[in-house]
Amino acid sequence: MVLGGLAVAVVVLFAGNVLLGTYTVTIPDFVRIVSGETIPGASFIVLENKLPRAVLAVLVGAAFGVAGAVFQTLLRNPLASPDVIGISMGASAAAVVGIAFLGVSGLALQGFSIAGSLLVAAAIALLSRRGDVAGHRLVLVGIGLAAALQAVTSWVLTRTDIHVAAEALVWLNGSLNNATWGRVRTLALLLLVLLPAAAVAARRLPALELGEEAAVGLGVHPLRGRLALLLVATTLAAAGTAAAGPVAFVAFLSGPIARRLLRGRVSLPAAALVGAVVVLAAEFAAVNAVPGSALPVGVVTGLLGGPFLLWLLATANRVGRGG
Repeated sequence: MVLGGLAVAVVVLFAGNVLLGTYTVTIPDFVRIVSGETIPGASFIVLENKLPRAVLAVLVGAAFGVAGAVFQTLLRNPLASPDVIGISMGASAAAVVGIAFLGVSGLALQGFSIAGSLLVAAAIALLSRRGDVAGHRLVLVGIGLAAALQAVTSWVLTRTDIHVAAEALVWLNGSLNNATWGRVRTLALLLLVLLPAAAVAARRLPALELGEEAAVGLGVHPLRGRLALLLVATTLAAAGTAAAGPVAFVAFLSGPIARRLLRGRVSLPAAALVGAVVVLAAEFAAVNAVPGSALPVGVVTGLLGGPFLLWLLATANRVGRGG
């Protein structure tokens, strides 16, 4: 029932993003357009602007939702999402360096983002290996690396052409304004590989949640299982970041919301659907909040995620868990 309700919410919000807004489209006209009929003005707006943005919002939300749920569940820490511990910032820094100095785009940009995320994930694992990887040490190491990478990104923006810097800055806020069918196609192909891989790797997740000794007793190799899950989740976060920029707090919000809806159960499909709902709702608000101007979707998700983070920290401290 929960998954069905989330799926309905995705369909409703998807339709709202495509049909409503400053330029409204009726359902009969939409059917005619997607059937191949040309309606002057409306066809271009729907096929080249509204529809790719809505599809990309769903794909990006699903990628971030699954990545966040895997990190938070595997590391048993609600703060351990890719956008909090620096994974997304690693992808952003690598992508900005590629955009500013090498002029990369498309698949090359995806490659830079994935490489940056993997390097940051490896650095976090090495620097926190002597501590409890499920506790504060990993989160603090990730936050420290994210701050350093933010400084690198800011330096790159000051050294590049003003027009390139402006384009990169919009992307860094997390934006669907430049959504194209090319970006949709690239991300969709990646998700066709990564989401099934996440589903297969997640079979070990319940055993790994119980601890290494219990996992071994259940026939699961802890190190291999963790590495497989972290690799898939890191690549998902990098792919979503390359497509739309580091859309703030989507990975952070999706897992906990899905878990609360399912009364404590972990479900990657639910996390993916929640991520899609969050991005679609934020995109609708971003496009329609200021008439005549489309805000970056990351601005809206940041406004949602900030209070949630403060609430999470307050409730964690109240019950003595402190994250």
